Amino acid sequence: MTPLDAQLKAVDEIASHLLGGGAALLPTDTLPALACSPPSAAKIWTLKQRPQDKPLILMAAEVSDLLDLTTDSARVDALPLVDRYWPGPLTLVLPAEGALMNHLNPGQDTLGMRIPACAVTRSLLARCGPLATSSANRSGATPNCSAEQAAAAFPDLPLLGPLPWPQPSGLASTVLKWTSPGCWQMLRQGAVMVPDGSA
Repeated sequence: MTPLDAQLKAVDEIASHLLGGGAALLPTDTLPALACSPPSAAKIWTLKQRPQDKPLILMAAEVSDLLDLTTDSARVDALPLVDRYWPGPLTLVLPAEGALMNHLNPGQDTLGMRIPACAVTRSLLARCGPLATSSANRSGATPNCSAEQAAAAFPDLPLLGPLPWPQPSGLASTVLKWTSPGCWQMLRQGAVMVPDGSA
């Protein structure tokens, strides 16, 4: 029995825990993630000791779960990028409104969205729906790159099993923000290189 066994939970258990308002640790293709259901997203800021003006990312298993939240013009521009880079380490910041905004990016009118290239986490997302996420480290701390490091930082949270997790890249996702029809702004250069002209 490893020290992490007590924290490990299968997909069904983690899904029930998240839908019940809990937080959990998940693997992704970039960095381990701290996740909650959107109505419980405030727990992520508390756990990370992170300022609430730093928005969270909405992860989902299906493109429609995300692009249905944005405007028609942003959706048209996003589809070529989605077709090429999702699932994968590209976060698109798109206009959105409604309750999700209040949970993940209070007072703002955009939402970061991504489908991770991690099969076990997409299986969880398919089971419980889109989740509010952030990297699994305290705000300002060096990002954690393994289940062991994430569990050490948040010892009271369950981890999605089984172990070992797929090896992450260790690089944060690239973040592109849609600003107007045909126009994108690079907010963070990360794990994926987007050709000039796409951003």
